Amino acid sequence: MSDAAQPTAAEVRAAAEAVKTALDRHLAAVERRSGEEDPAVYDAFNELAAAAEAYDELLYDRYDEVTPFEIPGEDTLPPYTGPEEPSALSVLIRRDYAVAEPQRLMAQARRVEAADGEGPGVEVSNTVHGALGLLFGEFEPDEIASRHKEFGLEEGDSTLWVTAADESADPGEWLEAPFEEADPERVVCRFDVSAVFDEELDDDIDDIDDEDDGGDEDDLPELDEDLDTNLDTDTDEDEDDEDSAGEPARLEADR
Repeated sequence: MSDAAQPTAAEVRAAAEAVKTALDRHLAAVERRSGEEDPAVYDAFNELAAAAEAYDELLYDRYDEVTPFEIPGEDTLPPYTGPEEPSALSVLIRRDYAVAEPQRLMAQARRVEAADGEGPGVEVSNTVHGALGLLFGEFEPDEIASRHKEFGLEEGDSTLWVTAADESADPGEWLEAPFEEADPERVVCRFDVSAVFDEELDDDIDDIDDEDDGGDEDDLPELDEDLDTNLDTDTDEDEDDEDSAGEPARLEADR
């Protein structure tokens, strides 16, 4: 960032004051909350997060400094505002795949064509999009998810939303735009699967391993010293025992 575009000290100070104000508002909303899903607390939380993020950016641009705050992402769901006793549910599922092996995909589609008795002149399986349509028409989505490697597919992120409804939709009502009316505020529960979670877990494990390795190396010299000290002590004690045991024998012999 050029010097001309840098924020002024007054702008940074104003952003800091905005954080203080948002912090007070958030605390007041929490103190007055009417329930676990109070929308006032949710709004105050978002205002505080936005103010803290703006301050953090200005502070870095002006002074090359950061805050210890971790601003949460926007992937959290808003408070639930659906019916307390839903009479109907919708399950929304999205699974992403990458076509890792197109030849394997089309080979599987050709097997389905052969099993169905389709003639080779149909040629549906000779293109990737044709093979995908054939396979997803033949197999259930859950079966494809469990056998995706056989079909030359590679798993990406997936999510499942269970949303509440006041009543069941009429037949054919939403088929033209099945995901258009998905309301995050009516999500009863959701389940997400992503490689991002695995990477974070791997990073945590690597950090633990590094700490363990470092600790073992530091402790080894101390263990060696302890062993040497114990061995020397044991040797000295054994020699003393032998000397003390030998003196009475020699005295008896002299007598």
